[in-house]
Amino acid sequence: MKTLILTILTIFLFAGCSKNETSADDNVKKTFTNPVWDGADPWMFKQGDDYIYCFSSNNSIILSKSKKMTKRGELKNIWTVPATGWNRACVWAPEIHFINNRWYVYYAAGESGPPFIHQRAGVLRSKTEDVFSDYEDMGVLYTGDNPADPASNVWAIDMTMLEHKGKLYSIWSGWIKQETTDATPQHLYISEMENPYTMKGKRVKLSSPVESWETGGPLNLNEGAQILKNGHNVFVVYSCRESWLVEYRQGMLQLINPDGNLLDPANWKKTGPVFQGNSQVHGVGHCSFVKSPDNTEDWIIYHSKKTTTPGWERDVRMQPFKWKADGTPDFGEPIPAGQKLNLPSGEL
Repeated sequence: MKTLILTILTIFLFAGCSKNETSADDNVKKTFTNPVWDGADPWMFKQGDDYIYCFSSNNSIILSKSKKMTKRGELKNIWTVPATGWNRACVWAPEIHFINNRWYVYYAAGESGPPFIHQRAGVLRSKTEDVFSDYEDMGVLYTGDNPADPASNVWAIDMTMLEHKGKLYSIWSGWIKQETTDATPQHLYISEMENPYTMKGKRVKLSSPVESWETGGPLNLNEGAQILKNGHNVFVVYSCRESWLVEYRQGMLQLINPDGNLLDPANWKKTGPVFQGNSQVHGVGHCSFVKSPDNTEDWIIYHSKKTTTPGWERDVRMQPFKWKADGTPDFGEPIPAGQKLNLPSGEL
């Protein structure tokens, strides 16, 4: 009898443990929904197991480091505009890159605005390999046509870096010449760099808003260029149409000959739109790209408009994408807010 009672108690004990373990497993978060947070111009960079997120707020540049893509870590202010100078206002769209064991933050700023006619590209450099170390201001980058004359600098925003075959290039959005109105068409330019904070030679115009899908509104723009690589394939995914309207969308340049001259516009093929809004997600633009924690998935991080009303109230979203048989990206459709997505692979 005693043996029978012990057997029954053991069965109940194991049954209880099994139930508790199953319940705990069921409570593990496996999905998330967009948007993930407020903001615009999302820049996410994966280094090792860490996701570095960089953005501007109140004329400061803020960094976050997290093991998760879908949740930012503690926020740290690494730089605030000076009281005087060319970059004392209007901080836009910073990006952080790890080059030669230092962190470099590229951003746009101006001496005043609106109108936003003074925007230029600047760069900060970390003093150590620690992303949260102190940063020094390396000054304004020259984005005009005559490097020998710094005073001839030209409006520039949204600078990004492209490392290719041992050389460093910068790509940004700029004007053909300095203007007195910010209602000026924007083009994509490229330049080789002598080092991460010095241009080498003259700029080359890489893309202009000329296709039917990147024109048609009150102001034609090419901006927010980002680099995407797939094996030997190199792409520049950029934003076009008007950033304050629902028509904001993504176009793409593809490097035709990876062994050829990157400063030759004929070596780039334009296609688009490659990612655009729908009836539920509006004005998708200014993206960045990262791998999932286990490096098995590719993700696009982008912003969209909160409403259909013209303006710059935006939030940040993310979703996985695939690759076509020809090696080009297939971004699919933007996923509506509230629809569940599986967490990035390896984030559980």
